[in-house]
Amino acid sequence: MENFWLFAIGVFTAFFAINNPVGNIPIFMSLTKQADRSRKKFISKKATFTAFVIVSGFIILGKYIFEFFGLTIPAFKITGGLLVFFVGFEMIRAQQSSIDNQTEIDFNEGISISPLAIPILAGPGTIVTAMNYTTTASYLDMAILVVMFGLVMLLNHLAFISSDYLVRFIGQNKIIVIEKIMGLIIAIIGTNMLIEGINLAFLE
Repeated sequence: MENFWLFAIGVFTAFFAINNPVGNIPIFMSLTKQADRSRKKFISKKATFTAFVIVSGFIILGKYIFEFFGLTIPAFKITGGLLVFFVGFEMIRAQQSSIDNQTEIDFNEGISISPLAIPILAGPGTIVTAMNYTTTASYLDMAILVVMFGLVMLLNHLAFISSDYLVRFIGQNKIIVIEKIMGLIIAIIGTNMLIEGINLAFLE
């Protein structure tokens, strides 16, 4: 039972760090600034549900993807670790994406699929993190992965629909600080994946 909870907490922490619900708030606000509250709620629901379906698909079919393409666990962990580390490193550097830099956005509800669901919520870092756990996962582990990612998507939804209040309460500067801390955690997760891959490839 202890291992069950440790695994669940570890998975939740990894998904929460790589997905960063608080850090996504400024992106959501910039994309939906022309929308009223009800449309923001609809877009948030659609984006988080779509991302949940995509990542859950990778969790469930991850093993079959490995078998079909002949991928190895060490190679995936090394490559995935580098990708996840890069995501965290970019967050630490606080570089703004092209989405953040747009001053005029033609509003339509299609943004719930792209770019919100893909690649902001279900981006390469999130998918790599999910598939990293599935390489040796049991069916119970996969169920935990789906539930934990669903919980992170719920937190994203709550953050999105409360974005106006959260920014006023927390403050823009504190959101930036939180994003940097999350970036450090993500970089550490990526480094750990890289070390695990090297150990599997060369030391075991």
